[in-house]
Formats: sequence, structure tokens, C-alpha cells
Amino acid sequence: MFLQSPTKYIDSQLNNLADKIEKDSPGLSVFAARQFCYQLYQTPIQIEITKERDLNILEEFILRASIEFNPPPTEVELAQILKLDPIFIQNTTNTLQSLQTLTLTPPDFRITITSEGKEFYTKGSLPQPPENKLIYAITNPLSEEINWRLSAITSKSPEVPNLADFITFENTIPDIASLTIEELRKQILDSDLGIHIPESGQIVKNFSVNKDAEKITWKALSILVIFDVIEEKLILQAREGNKILESVSNQLQEMAEKGEIFLNELCGLPPESIASETESILELKNQKVEERLQKIRQKGIEIIKTTREKGRKTLPKNSEFILLRDRQIRPEFLSTLKSANQQILIYSPWVTEEVVDEEFLQILQKLANNGVWILIGYGIAEKQEEETKLISPKVEEKLLTIRTPEDLPAAQIFWLGNSHAKEVLVDRKIHLSGSHNWLSYRGDRNFRGETTYKVTNADTINSSYEYLQARFQSHADNLWKSAVSNHNINLAIKSVCIWGTLGMKEMALQELQYHNWIELFPVWLKVVIHGLRSTQISPDEPIFEKAISWLKIVDKSDKNIEDLQSGWQRVIEAIAHQNRQAALNLLNDTAWGEFIRLEISLTDTPEKFISKLL
Repeated sequence: MFLQSPTKYIDSQLNNLADKIEKDSPGLSVFAARQFCYQLYQTPIQIEITKERDLNILEEFILRASIEFNPPPTEVELAQILKLDPIFIQNTTNTLQSLQTLTLTPPDFRITITSEGKEFYTKGSLPQPPENKLIYAITNPLSEEINWRLSAITSKSPEVPNLADFITFENTIPDIASLTIEELRKQILDSDLGIHIPESGQIVKNFSVNKDAEKITWKALSILVIFDVIEEKLILQAREGNKILESVSNQLQEMAEKGEIFLNELCGLPPESIASETESILELKNQKVEERLQKIRQKGIEIIKTTREKGRKTLPKNSEFILLRDRQIRPEFLSTLKSANQQILIYSPWVTEEVVDEEFLQILQKLANNGVWILIGYGIAEKQEEETKLISPKVEEKLLTIRTPEDLPAAQIFWLGNSHAKEVLVDRKIHLSGSHNWLSYRGDRNFRGETTYKVTNADTINSSYEYLQARFQSHADNLWKSAVSNHNINLAIKSVCIWGTLGMKEMALQELQYHNWIELFPVWLKVVIHGLRSTQISPDEPIFEKAISWLKIVDKSDKNIEDLQSGWQRVIEAIAHQNRQAALNLLNDTAWGEFIRLEISLTDTPEKFISKLL
């Protein structure tokens, strides 16, 4: 958490949410959060429902007789054929006439089936008299969504400020009367009201809107002012509970940037608070980074002094802070990389072909084959266009050839900028930092007096990891926003792989589910397989159950079904290799039903499926 200021302006009921945001996303600081309410609109809708029922034996016989007998029989003749009291026949024909499926033709009133009657006879059913029902459309002026209810909502008095007193949104209330009957049917069907059920013969036939929408109950909304210390900008976020309202958040952001809303008034802050808090956070950010690196240097110097005072010529072998100089640095750098089992994070202001050579690329590819992810950030200028030493496209292309066995980018490189720090983190166990430019200088010629500290102290590593993770995650989040806006699959894959590198596979799955991006499901599975390969992901993690539950919305005709099938097969195989029982536990009745439905497995039991995979 970057901001420890006592002058945060957060409603007490939002404290937990603010803490969670800062905990889950290092580099974000919430210093204002306020609850509002806004009104929904309710429109009563009169609908006409028609239903069907199965033909009984007598009805079926009468309709069949009217078709097959020539000439058609009279009611009396039918009674004689069936040896029934004529009153039974008359009651039944009266019912069929009322449903417009049958007529009695003069002069001798023989039964004649109607065209509609023939249609229902073929289906083996009869229409019921139409039923009128009142339902209610609840429209949300912010999201422009419509929810449907069987009963009206009564208005409630607000207990928090009304958002309309601060902001006027351009959103309009959807015009229910302009809906076609097909559109209305689909919305009602999706709402699970149980009143439009075509498969059972219950149909919404018609509808009418006889009354204008009225304002009803108040809905709660939280608005948060968040400062991103990596991007150095304010973010406005609207939420309903834990759910981020993307469209409303984007509108708020745009309105704030245009000066159409004032954050101080919106969040009940003193006039100078936004500017002063922003400045203090920026200062704190730069101060924190320098303090962290300075602590490493000081600790290393203390250990060296202690060693000298004790008359030793070498540092203790178990020292958590080891000083490296000049030609010692690159061998230790490569050795540290080779020791990686899960994850490598590198920040280097510059990147050149001199360092990113065949030896370096071979090391990375070998690591990738074993399940290691690599993230590389670079840049020293505040803006990318201001960089004086741009990375060669050839170097970037070479790094992007490092792939996982599932053909995902195992090594990703991107401009982050605005940092002089030179850091390497491996598996959150080893941290290298100092004056050495990791990816632009080999250090094997001349002596430039460069120093680097190899740190294995847990607290120091956690602090460094928190900072670098926040920078990489911020980049991934920005890529994802752009991917969603433009439906760009390539940007989305990069984001998912970065999240995978940072161990954020659950957040990645939640984003895919929230945006219903089924196409990326196989990509997520490949990321998980890579995590299982390196044991970054445990075979008994709950995330697998959540992922399987998503299969229920997948259709076997989806274009990426083969990738999904092979992805799940390899996931179960990877889990079973480490823990066969965990794989069996995962394939419970519900999960196994989905595996069979989607033909992920063609065997009849989970045991046979796993045995075949292994």
C-alpha cells in the first residue's frame, strides 16, 4: 500500500473495499470513496399469454374422425360409434369449437375440422384461452439495462446522497413500447420469469404499454477516486458492490477530464485535497523506490564492514546481501537466471543485441521449456517518444520467439519507462540490483566500477517484488482494456500471459468470464498448464473447479471447441501427473457430465480417462 496518509476520504462502509483494491493491486491508492444512490424506472407491461395442453382421447378421436371419415360424422353418429351418451360428445365438440379447432356444418351439422385444428391435431395439443398478465420492466438509466419482474417494486427513501445532484448522465431510459414482440420474448426468456416457454407451448402472444415509466426504488452505487502511482494519474471507478461498472466508470473519467464534474464536490473533499494528495503520492512513490534501493546498499555495506572488523577476507557464505563487482556481475546474472523455476522479472533501462545474444536466448528458451515465465520492462524517459536509445525491433523480435511448449509467449518485453532502476527478480527468492545495465552491457570488458547486490533477504525481496509486480500488472491491465475495447485477441493473449506470470490466474479467469470471452478459454488453459509444469500452480487449487463450472455455457459447435477439448485434456493430464487423486476429485459428477457433453473425454469413467491420458 503506497499511501498511508491519515487524510483519506473514504465512507466507513467502503473501507474494506478500498483495502482490498490496494492489496490486490499494488501501486493503486484509494484516497476517496463515497456511496451514492440513483433512481430506477418501472414500467408496467400488459402481456397476453397463450398456452397449449395435450389432447385427451375423446378430443383426439373426434378430430381424427373429422379428417378420416367421408362424409364427416355428426355428433349423434359419433355417440353411436363410441357407445357414449351424446352429452359427452356435445360437451367435447363445444370445447373444440370454442378453441376454433372445429365447426358444425349445416344442414345436418357434421363435424368439420378447421385449418388451425389440423395444425394442433398434428402436434397432439390444443390451445388454451388467452391469459392476460401484468409484468414490470425495471430500467437502469446508467447501464441502460432492463430487468423484468412479476411484481412491482415499492419506492424506498434514500439514505445516501443522490448522484443526480452531482452528475447528469446522457443515458436515456430504454423505450419499452418500441420493442418488437420478438425482442420482448427474448428478454423475458433470458430473465427466467417462466412465462414464455415455447418448448412447452406457452407463448407471449402480444403486449402493450399503457402507462409511462415511473421513478421507483433507489439503487446504491459507490464512486472511488484511485491514484495509480505507476501511470501517475487519477482513476474514477464506479462499482455496485464488488462489480466494476465499466461504462459508468468511463463516462465519469471522461467527464472529469473535460471538467464537467469536480472531484472535490463529488467526494466531499476540501478544495485543495486532490492536488495535494496526488503530489504527495508521487513524491512518496519516488522516495519509496530510492529508499528501498538505498537500504539494500546500506545493508550490503554493513555486512562488508562487519566482515572486515572480524578480520575475514571473504563474506559469509550464508549472507543475504552479497556485493558483486564488474566482471563478477554477468556470470552471476546468467547463473541466477538459470536457477529460475517459475518466474523472472527484469527491469533494464536499455536493451541491446550485445546482451540479447544466442547464449542469452538459449538460456531463456530452456527455462521456458521447463515452465518459467519471463517479463522484461525497459525505458528511462518519461515518455516513450523521448527515449534516446530505442530498442532494436530485431532484438524485440528475437525475445518474442521464446515460446512455451503450448506456443504462448514465454518472454514478453515492453516499454514501461520513467525508471533508472536496474533490477532482476527470480522466483521471489533472489534479487539483483545495482548500477549494472542488465540487458545493454555485458560487463566483460573494461572496468567501469559497477556494483550489484545479490539479495536473498525475504523482506527486501517482497518489497522489490511488490513494486515491479505493480508496474507489470498495470501494463497488463492497460493492454486488457484496449483488447476489450477493440476485441483484439493478440493484446488479450499478452495480458493473460502477463497475469499468468504474476500468478494472477484467478483474476484472468474472472476477466474472461466477465467479458464472456470464450475464445480465450483455451489460452487460459495453456497458461495454467505452464503454471502446473513449474509447480507455480498447485494441482488441488480451487481455481480448477471455477474453470470447469464455466463449461456449462460452452456449446459443442463453438469454433474453438477442439482447442478447448485438448486444453482440458492436457490440464487433467498435468494435474494427474502430480496428484492423481486431485484429478479424480476434480472430475465429480457435474464436471464429468460436462466433459462427456463436450466430448473432452470419450471414455465412460474418470478413471479410464485419466489412465488413457497417462
